[in-house]
Amino acid sequence: MIEKFPSARPRLSRRNFLVLAGLGTAATVAGFSNRATTSAGSTVRPDSAAVNAAEQVRRANMGTGRTVAASLRARPTTIDLGGVLVDTWAYNDQLPGPEIRLNRGDLLRADLVNELPDESTIHWHGIAMRNDMDGVPGLTQPGVAPNNTFTYEFLAPDAGTHWLHSHVGMQFDRGLYAPVIVEDPADGADYDLEAVLVLDDWLDGVAGRTPDQQLDDLRRDGMPMGGMGIDHGAMGGMGMGAAADADAPLGSDTGDVGYPHYLINGTLPADPFGVQARPGQRVRMRIINAGADTAFRFSVGGHQLTVTHSDGYPVEPVTGSSLLIGMGERFDVIVTLGDGVFPIVAAAEGKQGQGFALIRTGAGQTPEPTVRPVELDAQPIMGLQLRSREDVRLGRREPDRVHDLTLGMDMSGYRWTINGATYDEHTPLDVLEGQRVRLRFVNRTMMFHPMHLHGHTFQVVDDQGAGARKDTTLVLPNQTVEVDFDATNPGQWMVHCHNLYHGEAGMMTTLSYVE
Repeated sequence: MIEKFPSARPRLSRRNFLVLAGLGTAATVAGFSNRATTSAGSTVRPDSAAVNAAEQVRRANMGTGRTVAASLRARPTTIDLGGVLVDTWAYNDQLPGPEIRLNRGDLLRADLVNELPDESTIHWHGIAMRNDMDGVPGLTQPGVAPNNTFTYEFLAPDAGTHWLHSHVGMQFDRGLYAPVIVEDPADGADYDLEAVLVLDDWLDGVAGRTPDQQLDDLRRDGMPMGGMGIDHGAMGGMGMGAAADADAPLGSDTGDVGYPHYLINGTLPADPFGVQARPGQRVRMRIINAGADTAFRFSVGGHQLTVTHSDGYPVEPVTGSSLLIGMGERFDVIVTLGDGVFPIVAAAEGKQGQGFALIRTGAGQTPEPTVRPVELDAQPIMGLQLRSREDVRLGRREPDRVHDLTLGMDMSGYRWTINGATYDEHTPLDVLEGQRVRLRFVNRTMMFHPMHLHGHTFQVVDDQGAGARKDTTLVLPNQTVEVDFDATNPGQWMVHCHNLYHGEAGMMTTLSYVE
């Protein structure tokens, strides 16, 4: 076993504008029929004056005046996962793609150079940027054609641990993803070092498999055993505190795909990523779940985790032995390090296998890559249990509009739905700028769904108005979760399950600003 020990990051060391007119009518921009317009008025298009005005306000009120440039070259490549070579697609021939790091209020200018055989885009997951830069083909921009370049340019208004990935088909279940860290210059008093850890489930290029073939197999064969999306009628309570079983907090069925490999920072357990530090140092771990079908139970052997942020926003700190991270979620944790060599383990929840990395602070025997820390056996911390820090809570206000999103599954095949419709059949969820909006996710299936809202951060609703601020929340089997957000970022935005297979099989809709 070869160990790699780059140093953790020291604390605080420090094209073209798209014109969418060619997409035609507002209904076409929304990607489906003329139901995109309602009696409330016309659809706020991604190229509208309202979108540009919101960006100008951000630049005037939050801008630092600094521009950060990046270039992401998407192309077929061969990646060494650590003894296993795979042919895949990646940014700049590396996995994960190159980290982008900037300060809150900086302007990001990033070129996507598409050298793939198919069109592609970049979605900036967790960043409330201008709508025409959100990277959803057919909704916010046309797909970037092969041998073309598109420049994403927007102000990053909120600090936090974010990431980017393709939003075309099954592409991000290949290697088209990378971390995006937006720093808050006021951070740093509670940690000494920083490590970004990207978790992933991997099948592309292994024994000839591809994500597209895997999706085709699921559509051909129907729902795998144990994944029956059955409406059991009576719904459970609100999602807060709903997971009580330490052995199966997500229920008995946690995914549709059996993956041959699980990675941390693009490497297999046989050749682990490592963090070099000193005893007593406090390391801030920024953890990103870039998996397509796998939730991970995360722990550091012999240590406790203090969760400080969820999806980029601060929470009231909670300390525990392990953390459950759904697809698309991000958590920041602080760990005070002991003396020795310790395993970082991301166990595939409800599946066989785990990602594995190491922290070395001194001498000691290197743990085996199959080690299972006892910390994994404890009840994991989950995002639904967290409370937002008081200074980032939404002000108390009754919602002006409530939208129910019933999550379902068509028993006739591998067809996942919102309100009984797949994305190509859906009716958009209309909102007006300035409204307080409540989304009520009602899960009538026997699988959990990580539901993600583009362009906004919501607050999970609890009895005290203090749930975590997030953009991706788990909705457990036969449970309901409500989230509130303020409609302050006009445009057309996706709401979808971040299980990529469920999303591509239909569990997507749009949040549509109208005027």
